Amino acid sequence: MKKGLFGGLLALAVVACSPGEEVPGTADAGEVNLYSSRHYDTDLALYEDFTEQTGIKVNLIEADADALIERIQSEGEFSPADLLITVDAGRLWRAEEAGVLAPVESDVLKERLPDHLRHPDGLWFGLSTRARVIIYDRAQGEPAGLETYADLADPAYRGDICIRSSSNIYNISLLSSIIANAGEEVAEEWAKGVVANFARDPEGNDTAQIEAVAAGQCRIAVVNTYYLARFAGGDEEQKALFEKLGVIFPDQNGSGTHINVSGAGLVKTAPNKTNAIKFLEYLTAESAQRYFADGNNEYPAVSGLKANSAVETLGNFKADTLNAAEIGKNQALAVQIFDRAGWN
Repeated sequence: MKKGLFGGLLALAVVACSPGEEVPGTADAGEVNLYSSRHYDTDLALYEDFTEQTGIKVNLIEADADALIERIQSEGEFSPADLLITVDAGRLWRAEEAGVLAPVESDVLKERLPDHLRHPDGLWFGLSTRARVIIYDRAQGEPAGLETYADLADPAYRGDICIRSSSNIYNISLLSSIIANAGEEVAEEWAKGVVANFARDPEGNDTAQIEAVAAGQCRIAVVNTYYLARFAGGDEEQKALFEKLGVIFPDQNGSGTHINVSGAGLVKTAPNKTNAIKFLEYLTAESAQRYFADGNNEYPAVSGLKANSAVETLGNFKADTLNAAEIGKNQALAVQIFDRAGWN
């Protein structure tokens, strides 16, 4: 993490204030206090751009999403937090369940964002997305009949699949979407079938799965597109690995490919509510959306805007339009299903 890009930057990975810790300012017409679990340098440039455009200083606290939610709860009515930004519907749902978010009415946000990337009651708003796709080893050939997430449970792919652990929020949200679209019974049978098809015990992040497929250690993996785009637009070695992979966007003849969402919500005790809503609306402006798209290989949340060239290399696809709030509701059940299926 790069520090010092703007005067208001404070980056702390703690839940409660340490002795002598400086905290963001409280109510002031010229600032907004942001609690964020996104850890990307390009986000800092985005915040700086907002300050240049509006004169509103951005004060940042950065930590894990659960730590930030707990911190807001412990700070109570005196919390300086104006906005919470985090990644994945599951974490947005945790904030919703913790009761730390307040509804926002904004015609700007309603006009720019599709329904499925907005909480039905305005508790959070999507800022960017990533698709969770299937990749395969081109050297072993495209797996015949592999077109959907459901197909990953087919015994034809026994011993072929590499994937992250069940504790990973991306996998939890994927299973949550399957529960919402197909029901609990189908979701449990799917999880058991995928476990039976593991090439190895779950390990590593999405980069590790990409490298394993490129090395021929497993034929199939499930990864987020922004990891793939890093290879597609990376150095020569990374591009060479990417060329060894094929990409499948699942369920194109059905509900569409599952997407993860980064989003932000107004904290209910926000001392700078007006500035916070201005910042939310700024984050959906085309200039800000380009920071998300170009800086971290994500898809813009705003309808009609394109991703960067590295992401576009992966191909066009139909996204699942299941509201991300519905994905959040099934998180606990998804974890239970993973446990029963033996998905470590």
